[in-house]
Amino acid sequence: MTGFPALTLLTGLDYASVLVFALTGALAASRSQLDVVGFIFIACLTAVGGGTLRDAILNREVFWVADPVVLAVATLAAVLVFFTAHRLESRYRALLWFDAFALAVAVPAGVAVALAEGKGWPVVLVMGMITGCMGGLMRDVVCNEVPLVLKQGELYVTCAFAGALGAVGAGHAGLETGVALLICAALVFTLRAGSIAFGWRLPVYKSQPPSSGAPKR
Repeated sequence: MTGFPALTLLTGLDYASVLVFALTGALAASRSQLDVVGFIFIACLTAVGGGTLRDAILNREVFWVADPVVLAVATLAAVLVFFTAHRLESRYRALLWFDAFALAVAVPAGVAVALAEGKGWPVVLVMGMITGCMGGLMRDVVCNEVPLVLKQGELYVTCAFAGALGAVGAGHAGLETGVALLICAALVFTLRAGSIAFGWRLPVYKSQPPSSGAPKR
């Protein structure tokens, strides 16, 4: 992806990811009963965390350093939530769904950047997962919540991986980049929404007690 259309697409994906992840960060701050500065800090951390790590690994200029307006977007989202969060019936439920939308935008954003940098498919997969998952992980750790990415059997990183893999597969099938990114977003959101609404889960490891007489390890 090169040229003006590609830059426009990358910028749009980053802005959309920043906005929705900032809303989830501010909702997490409301659950922790922080002040407005705390809201802004958590919103900005969540909004730019994944993209910052992505850009640092790819040795490219960090997107919010190149365009500080994204911090203003995250700040406005935080202030908006600060004054309106009390109107939500369930802030945690809202956080889950906003986070699902954010994941479905951030993973394609990471994939698009890796593709624009000419990276191979393993790097594309990892960059998609990092961009989608790390901001939310930082948010939950700082707010002393059990990270969504680590909840038992929860489809989260799996959604990011499946979406990024779908984009790579679509690209190898000869589809245009924009179509591949739409497939990525659709896969991510469908799986994550299914996990939230219908309890879709992956089997988890369960330790078994040693059989009688067996040596303990």
